[in-house]
Amino acid sequence: QVQLVESGGGLVQPGGSLRLSCAASGSISRIYVMGWYRQAPGKQRELVAQITSGGNTNYADSVKGRFTISRDNAKNTVYLQMNSLKAEDTAVYFCYTVAVGGGRSSPNHYWGQGTQVTVSS
Repeated sequence: QVQLVESGGGLVQPGGSLRLSCAASGSISRIYVMGWYRQAPGKQRELVAQITSGGNTNYADSVKGRFTISRDNAKNTVYLQMNSLKAEDTAVYFCYTVAVGGGRSSPNHYWGQGTQVTVSS
């Protein structure tokens, strides 16, 4: 199996910063994509940012210029640096990966448990 463990969520004031981390572990053969989704109360889960093994990135329009995704391939870890946080960034943030692992020969999606980010004064 492939496990994802997130850390770094919490409460922050508007305009503040947080850094999320997500480490993948288990029987992993290859990781293609790592990234973050978020889900606010009463809303659908939405893509925040993702990064490929080659370093190509993709961001939601709402976070461009404020959030930065990065990745340490040697540690199978992805980071999300969140700056200039707004109240509308409040959500549960879920790490995900597209990887080959768990004894399977084809890529699958794996998800973390989620970490709460609350932006409030």
